[in-house]
Amino acid sequence: MTAQPLPQGFRVELAKDCVELEAGVWFGGSPARVMRLTDSGRRALDELRTRPIGSRTAGVLARRLTDAGLAHPRPPAFEAADVAVVIPVHERAGALDRCLTALGPQSQVIVVDDASTDQEGIAAVAQRHGAKLVRRDVNGGPGAARDTGLEHVHSEFVAFLDSDCVPSPGWVGQLVGHLADPLVAAAAPRITALAPRTWAGRYTAVQGSLDLGASPARVAPRTRVSYVPTAALLLRRAALLEVAREGRIFDPALRVGEDVDLIWRLHRAGWRTRYDPAVEVPHQEPRTWRQLLARRFRYGTSAAALSQRHGSAVAPLVLHPWPALSVGALLVGRPRTAAVAFGASVLAMVRTLRRANVPTRGVQRAMATAATQTLSGAGRYAVQFAAPVLVAAAVRGPRRHRIAAALLLLTPAAAAWRNSSRRLDPVRFTLGWLADQMSYGAGVWAGCLERHTTVPLRPLMVRKPLRIESRKPTEE
Repeated sequence: MTAQPLPQGFRVELAKDCVELEAGVWFGGSPARVMRLTDSGRRALDELRTRPIGSRTAGVLARRLTDAGLAHPRPPAFEAADVAVVIPVHERAGALDRCLTALGPQSQVIVVDDASTDQEGIAAVAQRHGAKLVRRDVNGGPGAARDTGLEHVHSEFVAFLDSDCVPSPGWVGQLVGHLADPLVAAAAPRITALAPRTWAGRYTAVQGSLDLGASPARVAPRTRVSYVPTAALLLRRAALLEVAREGRIFDPALRVGEDVDLIWRLHRAGWRTRYDPAVEVPHQEPRTWRQLLARRFRYGTSAAALSQRHGSAVAPLVLHPWPALSVGALLVGRPRTAAVAFGASVLAMVRTLRRANVPTRGVQRAMATAATQTLSGAGRYAVQFAAPVLVAAAVRGPRRHRIAAALLLLTPAAAAWRNSSRRLDPVRFTLGWLADQMSYGAGVWAGCLERHTTVPLRPLMVRKPLRIESRKPTEE
């Protein structure tokens, strides 16, 4: 699929982390990059910052900026009644009733009963709300149920909605403008926690695994938002049909992680997926830690199957050489080596930027941030896959090992708490975060053992920490 300008009428909003280093030179995005604009590009950016897209040059620049994560699209109002809503359900007639009540009147709602034992209860709820009911005789999981529902959909757009969501009636209309861009296959809202006031519930309210944060994003592997869940998701049916395999949109072998697989297949086919947290859909969260951790374990088991389909896209940790060397030296008790490695990382980045004629101010702070993020990522990785070793080192190891283990255990938890709403005290948050990560890691281990692969356990080393882009005027 060839690149196209963002359509006229769209606006763009520069990302919060997008910084102008000097006139026409911008830094930010995910992954991080520097983008240099020509004179025509700078004029186009001035247009984009004051009014909707009105020229091809502005549209091309808007596409580059939004694809890079340096800016986010703001679509115009777009009316589209041609949307069908597919809701898979297994048991939980009460949750389905609440979901349909919140959804309100829609042009077409298809409820797929995935072989519930309480089929009469499900049928009664669907009938009461005027939804079409399709029943499966064999339970196949949410992906298979959505595929069954899609067989009855002929509209241009389709929305997937889980039965334990409580959406507002207008959530689809708020997202559909993104699909006015012909390259966008899917638009996702923010999934917020509808949580009970238990410890587990309060934890998910501030650290829910389906909540991808308050910042908009283009969704792509190995970026800040690498996937979006199908708990609530609006899609272009033509894009789904394009990536279908043997007539199925979802991989029938995946009972968990089928949404990640779909989003990555759409990305590989050249489609865009947008995450728009301005639209929120509440989702019922577990009441107890046992339920919450069991769900996290199930999510973890999907990593092995996804790695067999998407390779290193599932890498649990992405490292850059110099920050990794700095952090590694610090953890093994070699502060001088860590300082030398950090200095070398600064010099290497300065050299790279000077070669590209890019300003070098702020490099020390940027590399310090990279080192801190590396420590936090390494800590999360260690907690997920080597928690017993860390705990043993923290409790019984020599002093140097205790310090390293404490850094790996507590740094990522502290970072997660700082980035949360902080409505849960740091002690209970940290204990919950550690249990959360360990459960997910145990699921990854289980999936790897079952499928005889280590790909989801292996960190990925990326040699180029920064992408520098420049365009000739003719390319704009």
